[in-house]
Amino acid sequence: MTWFALATRTAAEGPRPTIQVGDAFHDLHDAAAAHGFAGAAGDVTAIIRDWDARRDALFALARALEGEAGTIGAPVLMAPFEPRRIFGAASNFIEHAEEMQTKLAAKAESEPFIFLKTAESVVGPGDTVVVPPQVSRPDWEVELGVVLGRSGKSVAADGAHDLIAGYTVVNDVSARDLTRRSDFPFSHDWFRGKSYDSFTPLGPVFVPRDCLGDPHAIRLGLKVNGEAMQDGNTSEMIFSIHEQIAYLSTILELKAGDLIASGTPAGVGMGRGVFLKDGDVMEAWVEGVGELRNPVSAPHLARA
Repeated sequence: MTWFALATRTAAEGPRPTIQVGDAFHDLHDAAAAHGFAGAAGDVTAIIRDWDARRDALFALARALEGEAGTIGAPVLMAPFEPRRIFGAASNFIEHAEEMQTKLAAKAESEPFIFLKTAESVVGPGDTVVVPPQVSRPDWEVELGVVLGRSGKSVAADGAHDLIAGYTVVNDVSARDLTRRSDFPFSHDWFRGKSYDSFTPLGPVFVPRDCLGDPHAIRLGLKVNGEAMQDGNTSEMIFSIHEQIAYLSTILELKAGDLIASGTPAGVGMGRGVFLKDGDVMEAWVEGVGELRNPVSAPHLARA
């Protein structure tokens, strides 16, 4: 299996679709034209939303490019694609639930807890996470982002694998001080705490499903200013990715281009009593996908 990824890079003429094969980067349009795979060309968002029709040509192009020197040296990458919708799985790792002092029912007696983040909160690799002045406890959460490439309604868990196009890295930045409310009889406000502009770093690339292997045996982690904060494995999930897809599909029809942030391991700032400050740098990583680096701007949270 030839490992490859799709990315979007900045260029003088605007965003350009890019294919990474091994360590080599190529302009997707130029490479597809040169190797006779015109069907593989297009922007990454359009490709993901038409995944079944584009997949085979992309894999063939990746095989043709394997071993070739890259035509792009060190691309400046953007978010690889624009999610149609973003679903997030809350408290989906036991140790993370424990550090957040979340009391969970037995799995047999419960279902996944899923919340929505706005697609407008997405930023790409290297982009600054801007913490608004009303947020005093901003936090990090590395997650395996599951990208859907096919629609589905009322999907069985054992058939959910077929809906997945691939994976990316998500950093679910959270305003911990604003996820809870006392002015309403509803104790949590996931929308307010999760959807500020720039609170969903995404990238650096999109990796097709078959290039990553078992999504439930992948290391992922996050560093702040070079110090390891999170280091977990997707095998620790309470509800598997397939169970999350099946559950969501009982509520609504899932669409190609939807993104599921599938849960975060232990090590978030809330559990440590440490939160992001102005000038911090977060580095979220997922084995087999890559590293997503984002600085933090929070002038009201300057270091003492």
